[in-house]
Amino acid sequence: MTYDITLVRVEPGLNIQKALDRLNAGYDPDAEPPPFRPTDAHRDEWARILDRVSREAGAGAVESTEYPYSLTLETFGPPGRVQLDHCGETAHIEVAHHHTGAAAAAIMEIAYRIARIVEDECGMTGHDFEVDQPTRTGDPARAAARLSGVSDWALRHAGRTG
Repeated sequence: MTYDITLVRVEPGLNIQKALDRLNAGYDPDAEPPPFRPTDAHRDEWARILDRVSREAGAGAVESTEYPYSLTLETFGPPGRVQLDHCGETAHIEVAHHHTGAAAAAIMEIAYRIARIVEDECGMTGHDFEVDQPTRTGDPARAAARLSGVSDWALRHAGRTG
């Protein structure tokens, strides 16, 4: 289980929920998704994202991998791992539920910085549905409190997380 932040390209006149509804309208859970074939524009965006995350996010080491369905970035420095998947018209940030207290605050600061970089470089709109706030103007501390609470609950009730 991960804490997820969603980013999507929103067409003029739509909000993020309507854009997601359009993208998901033809979704078939039994069908194999089409592979992501990044365009030159996607690759240029990705190069800018990698550069900025490496320089600005305070996330430590950054690795990039190309998978059949996404371009993926992972951070490996303190306070922990954040994963970004860029799928063309959408992107997703995942943080494992094993961060509590100050560690949750630190990791969500990084996740929100990455979301804002993606917004800047791709023109996507980010939303944290866990706490129902936009990533552009939202409070990472609010997200950290949610992450910490879920992580703490999981540790107490399941004995493990993420």
